[in-house]
Amino acid sequence: MGVVSSPPVPPTRLPLKRLLITLSLAACTAVSAAPEQPAPAPASDGLSGLVDRGLLRPLENSAIVRSMRDTASELVMHSMNFLGVPYRRGGNSNDTGFDCSGFTRHIFESTLGLVLPRRAEEQATTAGLLPIQRNELRPGDLVFFNTMRRTFSHVGIYVGDDKFIHAPRTGALVRVEDMSDGYWSKRFTGARRAELANAATTLPAVR
Repeated sequence: MGVVSSPPVPPTRLPLKRLLITLSLAACTAVSAAPEQPAPAPASDGLSGLVDRGLLRPLENSAIVRSMRDTASELVMHSMNFLGVPYRRGGNSNDTGFDCSGFTRHIFESTLGLVLPRRAEEQATTAGLLPIQRNELRPGDLVFFNTMRRTFSHVGIYVGDDKFIHAPRTGALVRVEDMSDGYWSKRFTGARRAELANAATTLPAVR
């Protein structure tokens, strides 16, 4: 006797409305089951950018992090906008370039409204800037070096973590350097700090 095959079962046909509801429920289930995606990381602020470039160690409790909300830290962050600007002897602006004291003078005036004297040695001895020991340094302090056989012949701005930003020399760019480096360590001659509460009345407006 031959085998009688059963007739093929026609595929189940769902009404269009029911089919759409089924697909919608499946999609919702898939979305709810998907793992939650992490929120995008916030854009790096200036300090994080320095850490990313290896200019600062990622120290959570360093002096520069603790002072982020201080006016001095605003000065430091503003100074970072000029990284890469070329050195120019006698230069006072981003357009023409900076020498060391032109750079510090520009940053202090544009950020704090304090007009420093033009030359590094004058900045070191001007009234209203307090002498600071190296172990007392905070971001925003002026740091001085003997690079031309003069006690205060070079100046920069301390940024924290034993580093400072400055306009180095002819042919170089504004950059961050390490004060613990042998060259700078043995040439360090002092530091000065502006007393921000009294700065408007104690710093002379030297033009």
